[in-house]
Amino acid sequence: MYLTYYLATSEQLPLILDLLKQASIWLQSQELKQWAFWQNPPADKIAWLQQGLDAQEFYLVKAENDIAGMYRLMTEDELYWGKQTQAAAYVHSLVVKKEFAGQKLGAKILQAIENQLIKRSIPRLRLDCVAENLALCAYYEKQGFVKVGQKQMPHSLNNLYEKTLF
Repeated sequence: MYLTYYLATSEQLPLILDLLKQASIWLQSQELKQWAFWQNPPADKIAWLQQGLDAQEFYLVKAENDIAGMYRLMTEDELYWGKQTQAAAYVHSLVVKKEFAGQKLGAKILQAIENQLIKRSIPRLRLDCVAENLALCAYYEKQGFVKVGQKQMPHSLNNLYEKTLF
């Protein structure tokens, strides 16, 4: 499957909200509370999305002519990681639409991000995952991420993961 990646624009905020809402509904069907706030997002979450769009950090992923997923790629993440001195990039809001499940799309997106970071000489990729989502934590570990800590957030306890790229 050929994937294309492109920057999302502010006009695509409704699409991004819908992707997050659909992911939240699926997570709830799996008896996980993760991302429940995306079903009726509070103003601070909408502002977080808008900030990312304004900073050109959100990417949409297309498979053929369909939107298949999205992610946010940041160069700083003080909210989850605090002030850092090591160069790293941070993935948030990685979503794969359910109709693309089972096609290893998440792994392909992560690999594309890693390739981009290597070209930009950024040696680490970091992300967080709700600690109670054991399957997703195991998935990230299978992708080569190592748990390096935990962070209590208002909605959840999150595991912090890091992957050294070079």
